[in-house]
Amino acid sequence: MTTKFLRLLTAGFFLTLAAAGRAAIPPAENLLPADTLFLVTAPDFTAVRAAGKISPGWLFWNDPAMKPFHDKFMARWNEQFVAPLEHDLGVKVDDFASLPQGQLTFAVTANGWDGTGDSQPPGLILLLDAKGKSGLLQTNLAALQKKWTEDGKSIHTETVRGISFFVVPLASNNIPESLAGLFPKRAPVQEIGKEPAPEKPGQLVIGQFQSLLIVGNSLKAVEPVVAHLSGGAAPALGDSAGFAADKMSQFHDAPVYYGWFNARTLFNIVANIPDPQPNPQAPSFMPTFSPSAVLNASGLMGLKSASFSYHETRDGSQMNVFLAAPEANRQGLLKIIATVPKDANPPPFVPADTAKFSRWRVDGQKSWAELEKVLAGISPAYLSYLNAGLDTANAMGQQKDPAFDIRKNLIANLGDDFINYQQPPVSKSVEDLNNAPSLFLIGSPNAEQAVLAFKTAATLLPGQSAAPAVRDFQGRKIYTILLPGRTAMGADPGPGSSLYLAAGGGYIALTTQVSPLEEYLRSSDGNVKPLRDTAGLADAAQHVGGAGNGVFGYQNQRETMRTAFTLLKNSAGATGNPFAAVPKIGDWMDFSLLPDYEQVSKYFYLSVYGGGTTTDGIALKIFAPRPAQLN
Repeated sequence: MTTKFLRLLTAGFFLTLAAAGRAAIPPAENLLPADTLFLVTAPDFTAVRAAGKISPGWLFWNDPAMKPFHDKFMARWNEQFVAPLEHDLGVKVDDFASLPQGQLTFAVTANGWDGTGDSQPPGLILLLDAKGKSGLLQTNLAALQKKWTEDGKSIHTETVRGISFFVVPLASNNIPESLAGLFPKRAPVQEIGKEPAPEKPGQLVIGQFQSLLIVGNSLKAVEPVVAHLSGGAAPALGDSAGFAADKMSQFHDAPVYYGWFNARTLFNIVANIPDPQPNPQAPSFMPTFSPSAVLNASGLMGLKSASFSYHETRDGSQMNVFLAAPEANRQGLLKIIATVPKDANPPPFVPADTAKFSRWRVDGQKSWAELEKVLAGISPAYLSYLNAGLDTANAMGQQKDPAFDIRKNLIANLGDDFINYQQPPVSKSVEDLNNAPSLFLIGSPNAEQAVLAFKTAATLLPGQSAAPAVRDFQGRKIYTILLPGRTAMGADPGPGSSLYLAAGGGYIALTTQVSPLEEYLRSSDGNVKPLRDTAGLADAAQHVGGAGNGVFGYQNQRETMRTAFTLLKNSAGATGNPFAAVPKIGDWMDFSLLPDYEQVSKYFYLSVYGGGTTTDGIALKIFAPRPAQLN
């Protein structure tokens, strides 16, 4: 009895040790070093697969109506990429495709990089947890190493803290031909009077710890990961106060994947890069500026971090973005885009058939003043150029109107309301599909004065031989400003277009097509069915925090995709294929095989975004509710 008990106890003890040896792989933030600059991770790749299977995009791609287009694309993909890659690597892509079972992480670390070409390059790290498929991972890596060795590639083995890595120098003859074609060679650049710096060869470092695949661009890059796996005490990314704060506030509720950017560390590195020295043999006509001056003036030094997270549920898909920029340190670009907490709902005059809508509540006058500070901070010469342009506009404008002052009449009349909306194309012609009617509105305390100033300044545009044409409409004046056509090198100017301008309802209204402007000026008659009453819009807005925080946007995906389908099918010829110039992709997509849009329209609905500015930073949320036909 006692002997049997001791045997069971001993077996249990060793089973416990074995289980401990196969402990779960820690999350990415506990493996990566504290100097991580960028991270994107899917904590559980099985959740990614599950989310993909219910996502409208995946269902759309696998719909029977898409089969002709889908099958031809996949056939070309397999023929021109997968098969050559399998031949070069000596493994089956499908054998690796099934390996991600736990986390899949890509990261960039500082790795001793100081921003100059003389330092160690940033570390690139890929982590893949195969969980129960660790044996398959080991088999595949052994086959890969054997194939490369037989092909004569120079491979050697290194050990880091007891973990074996095989190292492949990334010389041109060591990169598989199937991959080399995807990365075009960078044309050599040599500055006059300076010798080009020799290009440093890279490395590919591959190893396995239990079920974790570790890939890096140097042994130094992967060493911190290995140290954390073996119980090292060096600080990890998760120990960083900045990351910990963002994880608590942004990465909760089990996102499918998320990303984090260490802005403070990266910008501090860049700010310490020595200023470029003038080259007398290659003088620049533009003023020189230092990286630190650009970062300080733009306000990016006040950005601590940026993060995003993605969620997919039966309710829909949502992306959350956050810029950690405390108000006390916010300036420059971050101050320009910071919204004021005001209503950003679609106004009643925005029609229900609107395809795209956006409204941003920022203070126009303060933003302009901040822009001047940014230019002056980068280089005083840039602000001088801007002021010289405004002074020239004033001088020329005062020849017709002695009281003209563009700063007083236009800039000082910028409000805190910026609206843009686009309606469906008026026809299915390629020209109309590419130029859907849209209207841009700028709130103004004195829109009439601002429009007159804009009209006067427009006479300075090239090709303006006469004052803008004017006509009365609904008691308002519409000004027509001729815009010069685009001119290619050595070619005659193309046909010009027109900019239509009017004041009404407390807004400066601008458009390149007169119909939406006329509709806007008529909207006071109360016959417009408003966008804000669209079914599902109010419910979707609640997922992004409502529309009262200073920014809100909407897209009718069903109509925008209808336009996209029509354009793509019209461009099915070789000369019209928008991807024709993309290597190895242009001939994969035969848009003539796309189905009739109505067969797949059920996969598209609408999307909204909203956000606002707090004392901690700037937030933006994007939500696409699941189409009702898929429930």
